Amino acid sequence: MPLQLPKSAWAGELDDFRELARSFCQKELVPNQERWTEQKQVDRELWNKAGEVGLLALSIPEEYGGGGGTFAHEAVLYEEQARSGDGAWGVSVHNGIVAHYLLHYASEEKKKEWLPKFASGEMVGAIGMTEPGTGSDLQNIKTRAVRDGDYYVINGAKTFITNGALADLVVLAVKTDPDAGAQGVSLIGVPTDTPGFRRGRVLDKVGLKGQDTAELFFDDVRVPAANLLGEQEGQGFVQMMLQLPQERLIIAVTAVAALQGAVDMTIDYTKDRTAFGRPVFNFQNTKFKLAEAATEAAVSRAFLDQCIERHLKGELDVQGAAMAKLWTTERVNKVVDDCLQLFGGYGYMTEYPIARAWTDLRISRIFGGTSEIMKEIISRTL
Repeated sequence: MPLQLPKSAWAGELDDFRELARSFCQKELVPNQERWTEQKQVDRELWNKAGEVGLLALSIPEEYGGGGGTFAHEAVLYEEQARSGDGAWGVSVHNGIVAHYLLHYASEEKKKEWLPKFASGEMVGAIGMTEPGTGSDLQNIKTRAVRDGDYYVINGAKTFITNGALADLVVLAVKTDPDAGAQGVSLIGVPTDTPGFRRGRVLDKVGLKGQDTAELFFDDVRVPAANLLGEQEGQGFVQMMLQLPQERLIIAVTAVAALQGAVDMTIDYTKDRTAFGRPVFNFQNTKFKLAEAATEAAVSRAFLDQCIERHLKGELDVQGAAMAKLWTTERVNKVVDDCLQLFGGYGYMTEYPIARAWTDLRISRIFGGTSEIMKEIISRTL
């Protein structure tokens, strides 16, 4: 039997919700993986189905149409998605990242306009930070927003944007003052039906092939000044720094769930597969490798649970979130590589979930801030 870890204290009240999330993932995500890989995106209808059953805007207050839950509800959904083997549906960006930028920084009018549509699936959200020449160096982005009366006129380009092909609203990082460094960065909500907005390629990636990671272009895009997030220009960099810990914690949640999933599937495979007349599991190397992997899963789970509990109390700091992302993403990449080795040649075949996990998870050490950036953040507090 696969390793069974103790139930997390933060998830003790969420058994019914976990069943809902698991059922949805098994029914709506698992059967469509090959097709989504071929078309490089999920079906638009998936978002509406998720809204109908109550899986969108989970931790957004009910007054804005959300589920009224907490980050614990979000974590359960992302765990079940990872457990299902899906890397295509960008729900964590929509729910845990974009919706919270709107909740914390949009005007009351815009919250009431946008968030109910996020909850129903009528709107899909994306966040536009990364540019062709700018990754983690967000204070030096080039996309420009110039105030023109009651509007901003936006010009620029973004790349590696999750949900980019299907997004109806992009929370866009722009320069409103190009000479002010970090203090010149602002965030603006840009509906994708605005003239001048266009989508580029859905990018061909090493992994996460069913996810619509796209290029976005803005050519004299005029959006109302009321779409600015925050009370004034220049707050965008601080807003991003305040929200990045939750983004990094989300990445850690999916990493630990994937780590445990890799261990479980490898235990099952090595007990069923025979070599030289006995199960592969019975070889000492296999048992020792899996003992190490199971320990990595248990330790990572314990640290993640501690970070989630701190986050639920509003106590998780930037350093703690960086540690969680660094540790869990580095561990899951090592463990999945070791597990793939135990599958032998079959581990290199994309029809096996371990192969897809191996390619999908490599990005976890890059997006949301690279491992090197995490080390830099951590070192500043030492």
